[in-house]
Amino acid sequence: MAFNRRESRVRRHNRARNRVVGTPERPRLAVFRSSNHIYAQIIDDVSGTTLVAASTLSPELKDVFENSGNTEAAQKVGELIAKKAKEKGLESVVFDRGGNLYHGRVKALAESAREAGLDF
Repeated sequence: MAFNRRESRVRRHNRARNRVVGTPERPRLAVFRSSNHIYAQIIDDVSGTTLVAASTLSPELKDVFENSGNTEAAQKVGELIAKKAKEKGLESVVFDRGGNLYHGRVKALAESAREAGLDF
């Protein structure tokens, strides 16, 4: 079987998802990272609904960056997701790194969301 980077990430993500579950009291902050963009969603897994979403393609951030695939863009997405969560009354979440290493853009998004007031 040939090494496939995407399949390996999905396998790691599934392993983590056995433990990380979003509830109505503490929803899941899921991060997806592509080569050009980064996406974050706050999800209630019990009802299967996305409560809040933000990405580098969000109208608030779309034209701000020359390069949306870097840590600066990820920090702005973290701030935006935290701001939107606060508006919805969400204070505490559980972090789902999506099978990626807690490093670089994923770490930048998480730390800026924490600084903006999300608890995880």
